[in-house]
Amino acid sequence: MKKLQSLIIGIVIIIVVLLLGVRQLEKSTGMAGAQVLNIYNWGDYIDPELLKKFEEESGYKVNYDTFDSNEAMFTKIRQGGTAYDISIPSEYMIQKMIDEKLVLPLDHTKIEGLENIDPRFLNLSFDPANSYSIPYFWGTLGIAYNDKFIHADKMTSWNDLWRPELKDNIMLIDGAREVIGLGLNSLGYSLNSKNIDELEEAVEKLRKMTPNVKAIVADEIKMYMANEESAVAVTFSGEAADMMAENEHIHYVIPKEGSNLWFDNIVIPKTAKNVEGAYEFINFMLRPENAAQNAEYIGYSTPNKKALEILPKEITEDEQFYPSDELMSHLEVYEDLGKEYVGIYNDLFLELKMYRK
Repeated sequence: MKKLQSLIIGIVIIIVVLLLGVRQLEKSTGMAGAQVLNIYNWGDYIDPELLKKFEEESGYKVNYDTFDSNEAMFTKIRQGGTAYDISIPSEYMIQKMIDEKLVLPLDHTKIEGLENIDPRFLNLSFDPANSYSIPYFWGTLGIAYNDKFIHADKMTSWNDLWRPELKDNIMLIDGAREVIGLGLNSLGYSLNSKNIDELEEAVEKLRKMTPNVKAIVADEIKMYMANEESAVAVTFSGEAADMMAENEHIHYVIPKEGSNLWFDNIVIPKTAKNVEGAYEFINFMLRPENAAQNAEYIGYSTPNKKALEILPKEITEDEQFYPSDELMSHLEVYEDLGKEYVGIYNDLFLELKMYRK
């Protein structure tokens, strides 16, 4: 009997030690506790100095995890294993997260600085009245080219990507919506097309471009272009800005047919444990000086109109990064296509990548 009691006591002690260890791990890694703010964001998508500044001002310890796609972020938050307080998804994914009740409605009485945001970037279709999200960055998809190899007047349209002189000289961003979308755009169709005939026509046209495609890559696209390993890249505006900072011969253009206009907004996931800290972070990023610092570091366009007054004019007057209203009218926002058509786009893109081989 004594042996049994000793065994039970030993088991209880082990369980208590394990629970204390887990609790300590949670505190040290920031998975729980009001003194920690857990942020889930794209890689290299905030100036690290701003995170330090926020920690100093707020007293919170920031844990910063990254994702490489909206879909990966969505899956992790839906699983709920990690209590993220802040995430920064794109517009179509915000719409999906709202529909699936994965984000908390915002209390606008706790938000300071929303008046700093350009009204053009508020009350958009994916989140009317900004009930769930606050603008962070916006930008476009376009073409980066090196003037040592391509003259400016030879790179104004998506259709220029089919030029035979670009054989084995184009880098494509690794994204189904982006690549299938440029095919649709080149034919005058919507980026959100659910017309199978249009989609198949776009893919058939893209197949004819494959001799020009050197690689389909993600973050490496910046390095390849900066090192002049390719003449042309289809990429996002902020990525292009990084390339241009590394190589003066690189330029960025939004094709005349139009392109994608995207938005990344801050949301508070339903898993949040530190909602108060989340609001502090939102307010911190809405301050013009912080938004300007972040925009200059990252290279994407800020929706904060007060921050534009702080940024250098050579940045804010560049129409490829801050397009005119006329150019903006040719841009289209991605919509949530629904599970069926997301699968169709992904399958067509995979087929296109396999076709290259």
